[in-house]
Amino acid sequence: MSIARRTMTKKAALVPARHVIWFGWKLVIILSVSLCVFALCRLHFKSDVSSSASSFYRPRSRISRRSFQFAGPPKIAFLFLVRKDLPLDFLWGSFFENADVENFLIFIHSAPGFEFDKTTTRSHFFYGRQLKNSIQVVWGESSMIEAERLLLSAALEDPANQRFVLLSDSCVPLYNFSYIYSYLMASPRSFVDSFVDTKEERYNQKMSPIIRKQKWRKGSQWITLVRSHAKVIVDDEVIFPVFQKHCKRAIPPDASKGKLNAKQKEQNNCIPDEHYVQTLLSMAELEGELERRTLTYTVWNQSATKMESKGWHPITFAYANAGRQNIREIKDINHVYYESEYRTEWCRTNSTSVSCFLFARKFSRGAAVRLLSEGVVGPFDASALLATSN
Repeated sequence: MSIARRTMTKKAALVPARHVIWFGWKLVIILSVSLCVFALCRLHFKSDVSSSASSFYRPRSRISRRSFQFAGPPKIAFLFLVRKDLPLDFLWGSFFENADVENFLIFIHSAPGFEFDKTTTRSHFFYGRQLKNSIQVVWGESSMIEAERLLLSAALEDPANQRFVLLSDSCVPLYNFSYIYSYLMASPRSFVDSFVDTKEERYNQKMSPIIRKQKWRKGSQWITLVRSHAKVIVDDEVIFPVFQKHCKRAIPPDASKGKLNAKQKEQNNCIPDEHYVQTLLSMAELEGELERRTLTYTVWNQSATKMESKGWHPITFAYANAGRQNIREIKDINHVYYESEYRTEWCRTNSTSVSCFLFARKFSRGAAVRLLSEGVVGPFDASALLATSN
């Protein structure tokens, strides 16, 4: 073979080799660019998801702050979250008897189908005040906060409702209506017990990145809200579904199941109603608009023995410990200390020092009778207790 022919053969062989190398480099470059774009998109997506709650709530908060026109005085919406009936209706009836009917409205979430009328309550103030769309509520489940949202939604229909007070069937007022009305209307803030939860067993990592650990809060379920904050809760479409899916109370440990018991102890024991409103308002950057304390006094049984078997539960006030001196001691409380934040919350309304609590729980019927007989709430009509209810 001639030299010229061999040279041409080598050149012909080099041509496809160059193409292969060039094609390989193109693939490397394309793959590198694609990976960079994918990584940037993923980072952007994570950033969007992490801040989704804040970006979602800011426009909602602006909407909820629009001024509403209504005739007459601003009202307090009393929202009763009850199992079925209102066992202390005679006390609340006396409380509302001394109020101007233009200053309040009552809403009750009871068991589905239960109606408040003359056969089921001793006070006409509760006739027909139950929600028609109530749901079955189970303690320690998200149905509790769903019921709260239903109450708030119903109360928001009336633009005159400017304060929203959530109460249980064992709550009692510690003052007359006039004092409570003045107290609430004097403050432009909501009263929401809210503090950093330092215990690990409540927060579920699966809530991330929608709910970040830094924004996780805990506090009392019994809240008092201004209208704009009530709308934030009702409008929420992001945080509530996460609570429904991931905030669940743990199954009580069963010592008889050995190793399974250890797994049960590792479960997150999340109680939705002690975290939802607090965390939601924290994520909406509204903590600066709150008095971070509840207006409802509760005494907790912190007995180590009972905690192991049942957990903490409110102590019930009976006739014996519901006297004038007992109530005076509650009224004299002017600050609350939050150990997890090393924070002392001094109770003030517009820079004026006030009593921390307007309501208290849990009170028995006997305790409620004593409150009335000693004139804590208002004039006491003993005949109201003689009426029977089904």
